[in-house]
Amino acid sequence: MRVVAESENSGAGGASPMRVADAVEEYLVARRPAKPSPHTVAAYRRDLAAVLRCAAAAERCAVRELRLADLSGGLLRRAFADFATDRAASSVTRAWSTWNQFFGFLVAEGLVPGNPMPAVDRPRLKPRQPKPLMGEDTPERLLEALAAGCRKARDPWPERDLAVLALALLTGLRSAELLSLRLESLSGRPGERRIRVVGKGDKTRSLPIEEPLEALIEEYLRTRRLRFGARLRGTDPLLVDNRGAALQRGGLQYLVKQCYRHAGVHDRVAKGTLVHALRHTFATRLAEDGASVTEIMRLLGHSSITSSQSYIDVTAAAQREAARSNRTYGVLRRLVDGTAAGPDAERRT
Repeated sequence: MRVVAESENSGAGGASPMRVADAVEEYLVARRPAKPSPHTVAAYRRDLAAVLRCAAAAERCAVRELRLADLSGGLLRRAFADFATDRAASSVTRAWSTWNQFFGFLVAEGLVPGNPMPAVDRPRLKPRQPKPLMGEDTPERLLEALAAGCRKARDPWPERDLAVLALALLTGLRSAELLSLRLESLSGRPGERRIRVVGKGDKTRSLPIEEPLEALIEEYLRTRRLRFGARLRGTDPLLVDNRGAALQRGGLQYLVKQCYRHAGVHDRVAKGTLVHALRHTFATRLAEDGASVTEIMRLLGHSSITSSQSYIDVTAAAQREAARSNRTYGVLRRLVDGTAAGPDAERRT
């Protein structure tokens, strides 16, 4: 096992003798003013800890023994090679980005002389493609099935289920955004309602709520008052579970999955999407109906226009127009027209 001398008081190459585990904690504290979500902080911690364990294994030492001075490009290459063994390319890339930011912090604090991450290869990812619900009529089929009858459940609540699915389909909110909504998030006069959303990076946006969706939400809230008999306050969560507690991430995913099954559209959902498929469907339909990339960007709360552009690029209308322009279709049309005209011409003679 590798042994660290107690008398060590300076790192190699100007790096600090600080333990890496302690530096990680300082980095996470330094991120707090940016107000990252709890999920984001947890992801940072997991990625830093997982690669750090691989580095310690490569050095044959305990994690607590690793110091910043030990984190050379060579050690990090070995650590990431081990880390990538049983993980998806997207997970490796995310971890690489986290460590790159971590070293940016260390350099800025003067704890290391430079960032070794450029010496570590990262996978090249294909551009992410939207994964909306498959089938042109799927959103309508889903909502109609929920409106027509209760899904199988111990304590069915069709008004809540329909409100949740319609809200997701007609606003494109992320899971975390849906779960963070409060009753006071809804504002405006009847017929002119808007919903205030706090998105990634604590950025706020306001989305319009049209009358049909407003009516569904009001009906859901009416049944909620009847179920629990308590007076609703503005700070109460908008979406709740069957016990009246704030709906959680796992509960939302289960609810949406069961609604897909109830409507018979579970085979039209791309693997691993669930709630996000509703967001992608919202954005894709906006693009197909002619919304600009700027409008999509604002409604989805994207920080980069590149993310919004992907919906414009893959709309069904755009794909159909591109296919229609293929010159081979011109030949095929003449052949089909000729075939159709043949028997008619013989009958006319």
